[in-house]
This record gives sequence, structure tokens and C-alpha cells, in this order.
Amino acid sequence: MTRNFLPNVGKWPHSGSRRYSWINHSHGSNAQVIRPGDSLDLLVWDSGENSLLTGAEQRVATLPSIRVSESGSIFVPYVGKVKVSGRTPDSARALIQRQVEAIVPSAQVQLAMAEGRANSIDLVGGVNNPGNIIMPDQNFSVLSAISAGGGVSGTLENPQVKLVRGQKIYATSVDRLYDNPSLDTRLRGGDKVIVEGDRRYFLSLGAAGREAQFSFNRDDVSALDALAIIGGVNDSRADPQGILILREYSSTAVSDGIRGPEKPRVVFTLDLTTSDGLFSAGNFHLLSGDLVLATESPITNTRTILGLVGSAFGLISVGNNISD
Repeated sequence: MTRNFLPNVGKWPHSGSRRYSWINHSHGSNAQVIRPGDSLDLLVWDSGENSLLTGAEQRVATLPSIRVSESGSIFVPYVGKVKVSGRTPDSARALIQRQVEAIVPSAQVQLAMAEGRANSIDLVGGVNNPGNIIMPDQNFSVLSAISAGGGVSGTLENPQVKLVRGQKIYATSVDRLYDNPSLDTRLRGGDKVIVEGDRRYFLSLGAAGREAQFSFNRDDVSALDALAIIGGVNDSRADPQGILILREYSSTAVSDGIRGPEKPRVVFTLDLTTSDGLFSAGNFHLLSGDLVLATESPITNTRTILGLVGSAFGLISVGNNISD
């Protein structure tokens, strides 16, 4: 792996875990909007005598908990169905006021709203207080939801955010949201937000500091980062000229070596004894499922063989002494 070859690898198709897109932030109304499933409380005040809505010595007609239907309408006595879905509470109140005035000119309408499922989101997990959250307005964002849930759990490694909207899934990392406000997407009623640890991983084997499976602790992990995560390589055994990255691409990614690898199984070699090798290792990004293999030094193998031969000669010498 050299600086001349890195641009080619950067053009190759992505391999490893599934990649999701994300939605940029957009601005909505600062007011709440009525949706199907919400409940409205209506108070109709009428000071006139012989009112259609109030009885003797009664000045207000109470119409509590009127549920907004699937079609987005409510039923108001003497008026009929009124379409209120998509309106703010103030706009819906003014609409009902106009229609009631046509029947009872002296009437005045008050409206209060209780949000239903269509005006709430589900914060599924990965925060200190998951649950259903009512959106106070149409500018309620992902970070607002995480804050309302008590913040991200401190036990998660490189926490990721998944947004489930209908049949689609969008994903990004919490760090990206922190660093880029334009990615703090606005939520819609019915959205589900899931915070979880990064599922990506890589393996290390051979003369490495540790042989194990490691999670990605940041969005981009380079080969040098990986070596630091695994504790470097064994000073007495490893060959710094033979650090291998083993990766398997899908059969659809196989190409001409420029737009994709020539074979699905690819081994990248890093030479950490040169400056080009070190800088290239720092710019070579690992993918989920990669194997970092630290090969053993030929000198070490030779010493091991000589040590075994020496031990064998020692045994023979002892045997000869005994036979003598």
C-alpha cells in the first residue's frame, strides 16, 4: 500500500456493513400542527338568549376530547364535519369560529389540543430515558429528542443514530450530529429514533499486541488507528514490513483493478519501516470485517529454528555423556 495506489482503492465499491444515507436539517413551523389521532377540546361561549348551543343560564357549551379522524376532520354540532388536520390550533379555532358564527353570530370558540401518536416520536433505546415523546412543535429535531431522553448512554462505543421513517432507515453517528448542525434533521410524527453502539468491527491476528475482535471507536479508523487499538505489534516477533489487511469484496464489486478489485479476496500489504508506508497506513481506512494480520519476522523464525536445533544438540550431547 503506497500513496500512488491509495487513490485507486478509494474508487473501489464499499464493502462490509450496510451503508445508510441521512437527511439534512430543514425548518418547520414553530407551532404545533393538528394530525389525525389528536384530541381537541372545544369551548363555545354564547351570551345570546335561546341559543342553539347553551341552555338557560348557561353561557358555555363544552365539547371535550373530540378525536381527529383518519380523514383529519372533527364533528361540530350544527356545523358538521370540519377539516382541521394540517392546521395549527389557532388556525383551526378561527375556521371553526367562522362556521359557528354562521349559525350563532354571538358565539366565540376556544380550542385546546392534546397530541396523539401522529404528533409524537418513539425514542427506542440507547438513551437514559427511552419512550414516547410528544413533539412540542414542527422544529423538533433528532438532537432535541436525544436531549429529551436524558442524553446518550455512556456505555455505547461510537454511538450511532438510526432514524426509522416508514419503511426507510437512515443512519449517521452522534459525533457527526454534534459537529454539523446542518445534519440535525427535523423529525416527523411517527418517526422512531434508535441510538446504538457502532456495529462495525475488525479482527487482529498474528504477532499483534492482542488477537481479538475490536469495535470501531470512531467513524473512520485507519490502519494506523487499528494498530494503536490492538496495542501495536509484538516487538520480538512481528515483521514491520509485513502488516497485512485481508478484505473480502462482494462478487459484484470485482472489476478491472481501477473501479474495483480484480478478485473478491484482496490482501493489502503495509510496510511500516518507510515514511511512505507509515503515511499510507494513516490514510488507508479499514472497513467492517477487515482482518489485520501482523506477520512474523523471518529473523524470528530463524532464531526459533536455531533455538530448537541448539536444544536438540544439547540433548544429544547429554545422551552421549550418559552413554559414555
